Amino acid sequence: MENQAHDRAPTAHAFSDAARSAVYETIFSRRDVRGQFLPQAVPEEVLARVLLAAHHAPSVGFMQPWNFLVVRDREVKQRVRTLFDQAHQEAATLFPAEKQDFYSKLKLEGIVESPINLCITCDRKRTGPVVIGRTHIPTMDLYSSVCAVQNLWLAARAEGLGVGWVSIFNEAALQDALGMPRDIVPIAYLCIGYVSHFHEKPELEKAGWLPRLPVADLLYYDSWGRADPEHADALTATVARLQEDIQTRGQFPR
Repeated sequence: MENQAHDRAPTAHAFSDAARSAVYETIFSRRDVRGQFLPQAVPEEVLARVLLAAHHAPSVGFMQPWNFLVVRDREVKQRVRTLFDQAHQEAATLFPAEKQDFYSKLKLEGIVESPINLCITCDRKRTGPVVIGRTHIPTMDLYSSVCAVQNLWLAARAEGLGVGWVSIFNEAALQDALGMPRDIVPIAYLCIGYVSHFHEKPELEKAGWLPRLPVADLLYYDSWGRADPEHADALTATVARLQEDIQTRGQFPR
């Protein structure tokens, strides 16, 4: 009996085919939404579910360093939008001359249009100065908060909600606009709401700002820059085939 149980172990905990397919579809159809927000309200039950999903993200030392600042007030949104406009104008001058006009025409936020804005933060002092897993890489708490962002984003996509991450801000100015202490780090300012549609491809890819990199070109094996050990060709070819299925035929892994 023990041998039979051992034989089943590798796949015993896999999701059903339908559930696994839904996970992959959520990941590959997630988009950074800027301009398609609808005015209808997000039900409290739906918002509660995606917040709970965010709260169940992994965190170093189980410190759960995040807070969730929900913004619905139009005046607060407009204050944040003004900060974005200022930073957006500054950012345009940082790109090469041939890209500045392109950058200026991109729609990069939906702060006022989205029914809900949400700032996910990181309290770096939450469980004290010594944290399991952060003793040698002190930024692990910041990465943990980013995991909460990703959890929320995927849960929101499964709920039919669009999410847009706005990061073009002066950090201190954003803290002041939200009444946030200086030692609390604003990780992500998100615009959330139902949308008219989701783009087939990320907007920056669709607009021609940058292409999707081939995963096969990003694979190394056993040491940096090594791309040709035993079995590497088979894995590289499989990854390339799956990426082609997604990009050209919209077929998600199943």
